Amino acid sequence: MLSIGSHPAWHPLFETLAYAAGYAVFRFNRDRQGDVVAEPQRWTVMAAAAVGALLGSRVLGLAEQWPTVVAAWNSRHILALLLSPGGKTIAGGLLGGWIGVEAMKKLTGIQRRTGDLFALPLCVGIAVGRIGCFIAGIADDTYGKPTSLPWAVDLGDGIGRHPVQIYEILFLLLLAILVSKRAARREGTQFRIFLASYLSWRLFIDFFKPQPLIHGLNLIQWSCLAGILFLALDWLRGRATNEQTAG
Repeated sequence: MLSIGSHPAWHPLFETLAYAAGYAVFRFNRDRQGDVVAEPQRWTVMAAAAVGALLGSRVLGLAEQWPTVVAAWNSRHILALLLSPGGKTIAGGLLGGWIGVEAMKKLTGIQRRTGDLFALPLCVGIAVGRIGCFIAGIADDTYGKPTSLPWAVDLGDGIGRHPVQIYEILFLLLLAILVSKRAARREGTQFRIFLASYLSWRLFIDFFKPQPLIHGLNLIQWSCLAGILFLALDWLRGRATNEQTAG
């Protein structure tokens, strides 16, 4: 069993590096491939994504910790909890950002798919951020369940746990290879491959995390399941539309 302890002070550094790495990859992709929307529209879409991601991450992150929220409400410490830096989740950020972008596109009349340039940057950014989650240890709420496997890690409490953050980093590296392949894909497919893959991954890997469950799944898993279902329906709708156009 590998003992690494808990080092939460490093988490903000890796969170900052995650944003920087993701943006650098985005700029590289945009310069190489070009953008699908004009300059003013691009920043409008990115602002909608940022606001949606912030709200989605916070709302789902707090909802997923509902026992802590209830305890804080009963003890009249709810404001301190809401203002604390914790209580965020990547899955909520992705879903919130996606909803924000789609809503803004409806309002501004943007018809084209705008997410492909973000698929690879998100893989890189999340992977870098997960390094910080791993080093933060027990102080971070992303640690795994206890296990006796040879690669278990001790995060400072003397218990061997699944290194779920390392699992996710490895998954994201494979996903980055998949979405970065140059292939003849319809516009928007690259981002949908990323989103469907990541939501499916979170639906699976969260079984290895000690989280409160509702009917066998935690709230993040239920949200991922809803996102996967919507993506499947959107794919079927797009396929039906293409068949009608071809016919």
